[in-house]
Amino acid sequence: MDDEPLSAWAERRDARIGRLRAVPIVSGEGPSGSHLKPDAPRAIERWNGHTWEPHGYAQDLAEAKRILYPEAQVVTSPGPVVEPLGAGRGRHRKTPDQH
Repeated sequence: MDDEPLSAWAERRDARIGRLRAVPIVSGEGPSGSHLKPDAPRAIERWNGHTWEPHGYAQDLAEAKRILYPEAQVVTSPGPVVEPLGAGRGRHRKTPDQH
C-alpha cells in the first residue's frame, strides 16, 4: 500500500483547527445554501480538530460574512485617477465619413 505518513496527515488535519463556519439556524429539511435565507440567524462554529463546536452568533448572512472574512473589511486606497478624454478627434478615432 502507498499510505501517506501519519505526520503528513496530522499536519493537514492540524492546519484546519480554528477554521470557522456559519450554519443557518432554521427549521426544515437540513442544511441548505446560505444564499437561500440571507436574513436567517447563523450559528458560528469552530473546528477543534475533531468536531464543530459553538463559537458565536450572527444576526444574518452579512454579519456572518464579516465574522468569517475580517480581511475583506480592510479599506484600501482608491486606484489611480483616470483623466477624461480631451477635445478633438484623436489619432485612432474614426472620422464621420469612415462609419
